[in-house]
Amino acid sequence: MREIIFDTETTGLDPSQGHRIIEIGCVELVNLVPTGNVFHKYLNPERDIPAEATKIHGLTEEFLKDHPVFKEIFQEFLDFIGEAPLVAHNAEFDMRFINWELKNVGHQAIPMSRTVDTLQLARSRFPGSPNNLDALCKRLGVDNSNRTKHGALVDSEILAAVYLELKGGKQAGLELVQQKTSAMVTSQKKVRAPRSFPPSREELEAHGKFISTLKEPLWLQ
Repeated sequence: MREIIFDTETTGLDPSQGHRIIEIGCVELVNLVPTGNVFHKYLNPERDIPAEATKIHGLTEEFLKDHPVFKEIFQEFLDFIGEAPLVAHNAEFDMRFINWELKNVGHQAIPMSRTVDTLQLARSRFPGSPNNLDALCKRLGVDNSNRTKHGALVDSEILAAVYLELKGGKQAGLELVQQKTSAMVTSQKKVRAPRSFPPSREELEAHGKFISTLKEPLWLQ
């Protein structure tokens, strides 16, 4: 099964107020295993970036001014995601921006039915607990030491590990295999009655001849 973990960074919180995507990061999973295939683009939003947004992701107008605009990369993005389910943390936020950008280039929206929201998965598993990405990393034992600021690709890679743990994790699968193996060993073990294998006369004679060749053998003491 192919799935795409993705994240965006933006100039603000609401595309209807003129805010735009400035970074997209995607990580491909096949059968819950990262394949190494990624999609990553910085985008020129063609507008200013508020200082409070830069504090979160570290991206500036100066850095982004020479990067492509969304209409120049959207087909490459669509080709990468294909028809795969899209996994995001607070998926509604990211999809609202993605579909706003797609609308601006004349492309149809991606339905929310294609998305898997890890925030909702986390709330179901840990009701009443903090479920932001950093809190989940700490709770699930996922290393996020390289996350000094928000970044679409870094966050997607971390989210892929969190998603795996939310789906059961490597250890859960390993324990299941171990339990099955233990059960198989137990069911196959049979207790056999002791059996006697006395030596034949020929074997005793051969052994006696061998002993006679030894110097002060323990068998004769």
